[in-house]
Amino acid sequence: MFTAVFLTDKKILITGASGFIGSNLAHRLAEIGVPSGSIIAPPHSECDLRVFSECERVLKGIDVVFHLAAVTGGIEFHQKNPGRIIYDNAAMGLNLLEASRRAGVEKFIGIGSAAAYPREAPLPYREEDLWLDRSSDAIHFEYNFAKTLLLAQGQAYRREFGFNAVYPVLTNVYGPGDSGQSGYVIPTLIRRIIQAKAQGLDAIEVWGTGRPTRDFLYVDDAVRGLMLVAERYNRPEPINLGSGREVSTKELAETISRLMEFRGNIRWLTDKPDGQPRRLLDITRARSELEFSPKVSLEEGLRRTIDWMEKDFPAA
Repeated sequence: MFTAVFLTDKKILITGASGFIGSNLAHRLAEIGVPSGSIIAPPHSECDLRVFSECERVLKGIDVVFHLAAVTGGIEFHQKNPGRIIYDNAAMGLNLLEASRRAGVEKFIGIGSAAAYPREAPLPYREEDLWLDRSSDAIHFEYNFAKTLLLAQGQAYRREFGFNAVYPVLTNVYGPGDSGQSGYVIPTLIRRIIQAKAQGLDAIEVWGTGRPTRDFLYVDDAVRGLMLVAERYNRPEPINLGSGREVSTKELAETISRLMEFRGNIRWLTDKPDGQPRRLLDITRARSELEFSPKVSLEEGLRRTIDWMEKDFPAA
């Protein structure tokens, strides 16, 4: 049975708390009894993590860090911003982890991404596959490099300083709260269908061929997984948090269309990039170490997400 004894009496820093996953995590921590004054969640405008002194300032008195802040987005964003992506993500991770060590932080949870797995890694992705050759990962190379640098830094600090840095790897997370501005596939598809229905269109356009597969995890399950990592996981090896189910973009688009009762066509823009051809996480370690498995099915999670987006963005 999951308890949150470790977290309830800690002072917790959440970076990226104004983002989709971070805001859900902050809300859940408050629900389990962490006092509001013990959840520190500064927006970027008040704390630039690329500046070391800013990291030192915000870490005073902090016991646990959830580092969720990231500069990322869909394929188009990565194509246009490779320099910004590698610098901002690497600088934030290097500064925050070093400042956390100096500040005597009890535990540092540096969140990794399933996108960091090499394109040619065998499926399902096992944690040790993060270190396979990634020279073919043209679209996400800069983001992947910065994310695995955070893992390497945490492992090095554990060996030299005994610092408790852990590295959960999240798959594609979706759910209420992600409006579709991020460029991620699920909210983007839902938003496009909302627009098509509002405008009386008989088709939507989607990048790629529809063949790529992804592993989708509902946000409530993702947050529960991160809290379990904070409570129970203290090893140097990364740990995957995913659904264990592989879904193609085509199946996803058709499922969302059916749930939204959209009977128009899906036009695949095959001249646009697909991204990584397949993605599926092996969650054996999470099942063993955390007793973690997803509770919300993809269809139920999609229904909840659609309901939220149709209410909050009815003519977006």
